[in-house]
Amino acid sequence: MNSEIRLLEPKALWNKFADLNAVPRPSKKEERVIKFMTDFGASLGLATEIDKVGNVLIKKPATPGMKDRKTVVMQSHLDMVHQKNADTNFDFDTQGIAMHIDGDWVRAKGTTLGADNGLGVATIMAVLESKDIEHPAIEALFTIDEETGMTGAIGLEAGWLTGDILLNLDTEEDDEIGVGCAGGVDVTAKRTYKEEAISEGKSGYTITVKGLNGGHSGMDIHKGLGNANKIMNRLLFDGFESFGLQVHQIRGGSLRNAIPRESVSTVVVDTIQTKAFEFEINELAKTIKQELAIVDPNLMIEVHTTDLPEHVMDLGVQEGVLKAMYAAHNGVYSMSASITDLVETSNNIAKVTIAEGEVTIKCLTRSSVASSKEDLVNKLRATFELIRCEVTTGGDYPGWAPNMNSPILKVLDEVYQKLNGEKAHVAACHAGLECGILGQHYPDMDMISFGPTILGAHSPDERASISSVQKYWKFVQEILKEIPSK
Repeated sequence: MNSEIRLLEPKALWNKFADLNAVPRPSKKEERVIKFMTDFGASLGLATEIDKVGNVLIKKPATPGMKDRKTVVMQSHLDMVHQKNADTNFDFDTQGIAMHIDGDWVRAKGTTLGADNGLGVATIMAVLESKDIEHPAIEALFTIDEETGMTGAIGLEAGWLTGDILLNLDTEEDDEIGVGCAGGVDVTAKRTYKEEAISEGKSGYTITVKGLNGGHSGMDIHKGLGNANKIMNRLLFDGFESFGLQVHQIRGGSLRNAIPRESVSTVVVDTIQTKAFEFEINELAKTIKQELAIVDPNLMIEVHTTDLPEHVMDLGVQEGVLKAMYAAHNGVYSMSASITDLVETSNNIAKVTIAEGEVTIKCLTRSSVASSKEDLVNKLRATFELIRCEVTTGGDYPGWAPNMNSPILKVLDEVYQKLNGEKAHVAACHAGLECGILGQHYPDMDMISFGPTILGAHSPDERASISSVQKYWKFVQEILKEIPSK
């Protein structure tokens, strides 16, 4: 399976990616991949260090004739998003990623691929191992926990790096040069509720929303993709309004940075109302599926009878939660006035858990403008505090402000045009890159971001273009040749 990946060109890069993907590396569980990377550096006889939070730094001297050039920091993150299809039997803590070739794409078997940001890591490994690639002195920085808190970048100490230029290899379109990104903050709403015993004459149902595409909660937020938590709430709200539906539990979504693809609820309705309830909820399901037919053609909404649970939510709390979830903003909040087609501010209602007397709603709010991010956080806070939730924020990280006069931008712009006969698209993105945080530690470092084409990141549909990786690999090598003198 993965052996066919090793035959792809450029072999140096794809082989390192296959090696990396054999190592389990979910966010916040990077111990094995940290050891893998330090062993790799040591095997090459290169100076290798680990800082107090787990970031790895490998230094390689300049090749002959390149010692007068500025030192370059090549940077990618070691962790990956762990998402899988509901019917995929896979343990991210113990198993390596199973890959296969599908035309021009490399995919995984029912899980995320880890191309975000594994292809960046593999690129740097291939450069470090190379004996024939011209390059200046390199500081290879491998950060941890980018996907669920950026704690690696946040914990990086000033003074550990000496490089003048940072090449961040974590964007996902091969014709794009990244010069800016959004900041983000986690928003969490919690409250408790009393469970009530179920009266006689009730019937239980399980409602399942699945088959959505999901995707990156920043890069894909403008696509109008279905959010399983919002769809489920729409169904439950209608059932409550029309039939007095009562909620036993809801479990929807998983990670803050992934648009939720699945949600399952257990509910109760009056037995006398079951036929009317089934008809109406299935009619609403048809309507929702028609609305999302273009962007989410595989959406499935299933309603099945189930054993009657012992308890349901307090009805007053339930009504407030369903209304607050309806009101809470999800998706694009505002577009940038300064950069065409760039999402400025957004929110992803990522995970909803209602069970055993506790409500937990987890969101990720992003923005390239700090004041707009604060405005949307306040909107969410006000919405959930109206139903007496305790609302907290955490994991706040800054955006990366574009510098259109960046010297390294000029280098990449010229190299891209020379190699491809056209200009690259210079843009900021609505994802969280580590450049904003790294720039706080190293304010004088000249930063840029680029990468190969990766689609469906943060979902089991993640795939990397083979031809794009070939194009990108040439770009990387040419950039290293053109790093300016000190």
